[in-house]
Amino acid sequence: MPDAPRGYLALVLHSHLPFIRHPEQEDFLEERWFFEALTETYLPLIERFQRLVEENIPVRLTMSFTPTLLAMLSDGLLQGRYVRHLEKLIELTEREISRTRWQPQFHRLALFYHHRLQTARRLFVETCRRQIIQAFRELIDAGAIEPLASCATHGYLPLMDYQPGAVRAQIAIGVQAFEHAFGCRPAGMWLPECGYHPGHDAWLKDAGLRYFLTDAHGIFFGAPRPKYGTYAPVVCPSGVAAFGRDLESSKSVWSAEEGYPGDPAYREFYRDIGFELELDYMRPYISPDGTRVHTGIKYHRITGKTDAKEPYDPDRALDQAARHAAHFLSDRERQIGALRGLMDREPLIISPYDTELFGHWWFEGPDWLDALFRKAHAHHPAIEFVSPGDYLLRQPRNQAVQPCLSSWGYQGYSEVWLNGANDWIYRHLHKMAERMQELASRHPDSSGLLRRALNQSARELLLAQASDWAFILKTQTHTAYAYRRLHDHLARFTRLYDAISHQTIDEAWLRQVEGADNLLPFLDYRVYASA
Repeated sequence: MPDAPRGYLALVLHSHLPFIRHPEQEDFLEERWFFEALTETYLPLIERFQRLVEENIPVRLTMSFTPTLLAMLSDGLLQGRYVRHLEKLIELTEREISRTRWQPQFHRLALFYHHRLQTARRLFVETCRRQIIQAFRELIDAGAIEPLASCATHGYLPLMDYQPGAVRAQIAIGVQAFEHAFGCRPAGMWLPECGYHPGHDAWLKDAGLRYFLTDAHGIFFGAPRPKYGTYAPVVCPSGVAAFGRDLESSKSVWSAEEGYPGDPAYREFYRDIGFELELDYMRPYISPDGTRVHTGIKYHRITGKTDAKEPYDPDRALDQAARHAAHFLSDRERQIGALRGLMDREPLIISPYDTELFGHWWFEGPDWLDALFRKAHAHHPAIEFVSPGDYLLRQPRNQAVQPCLSSWGYQGYSEVWLNGANDWIYRHLHKMAERMQELASRHPDSSGLLRRALNQSARELLLAQASDWAFILKTQTHTAYAYRRLHDHLARFTRLYDAISHQTIDEAWLRQVEGADNLLPFLDYRVYASA
């Protein structure tokens, strides 16, 4: 009989991208964010998780899926564009194989990328038949993943508290999107940016959710003080459980300075042939307007704090990922050992990360996860991987605590999403939400063209509320695109509001807008009627 675990480890991956789909333009720069995530994160994770399941290696982790990401994964237009994107990159690697034939270290890497891209295309087109959501459903059915819902468009809830109906709609629609994608009810929810406002757990309860995740200080500064810190869940006044992020385990993976991703053996993210080779050579593979972009073909390793980067060695990096997996597990075993004597139950370590850390930002991340499960199975019986939902089933009685307002990100109290660069957007979002509730109350039952216009009004509000635009304005990256998106959704909503109010709906224009912003096909505007 295997030894009973002394503690539990819950890896939580948050999977999100803003909804970016531009049928009006054949090659759109920001759509590449989605293509890069598929190639470098989601397909590698699916491949490794499927292999672990086939080899009977115990796998258990938690993944949230935002409705915006799910909408893009299931969109036929984007699926077709992604295949063409892969084929162009495969063509580029073929040219690179020829160009680097007298450069042995780079030639080997050109062959390496050629193989990876061909594998990605085969997995996407032949194995998954473009249905990535179905691949995740199979992993869910196999017990490898506990899926979490998230809000409709990743709206930052603490700054919507002025309009409670907007908070409720984001949560309720997020749960609906989850059910449409996975055919089951979610047990928990990932609050966008881990943004929690006291009282919002009541909306989660109304949506049938049992738990959510927050950052560590949301638990630490709760009332009363949590007896077990973040190493056990707490129960909010609504009865919904809150799980807090473990700082120690998170830092060893998150931090590029102190954590694993900054190791000199790992691939350097910022050196890419899209920026380094001659423009005429790269022109067919970058943006049509000549803007240089990341191709994902990167020939150098981090090396150190120097501009003289050395060639990347995939074998050396793979070995280092295995060593870091062993180190992570040893540290968690030590951590659990220290906690076990202080608690009347097995401690739980919650380690949440953005999914795109694994593969996109940290190229070796999927290999690290693969090694983590293999080594835990072989050498670390004291640790059991669980989901937060699993832990609640084993420990249903937990301390009653009211978590405090909190978020993750800089300073931990909404500052990323409310600052001098983006504060102007909220007066518009509040007014839009107010008007949406007015429309829903004024038209409690509708059909035909009016119903379509009301549903599209709700869709434009939701898209404008996405936390991504405030984040981009704060970080000052792709700001022109964020301004454009905010302006477009505000303008479309205002035009729809006026047209509905004056009964002058332009069906041809509405059809065009519906075709562009086509997510959440099940959306019912009446979710705003009973705010």
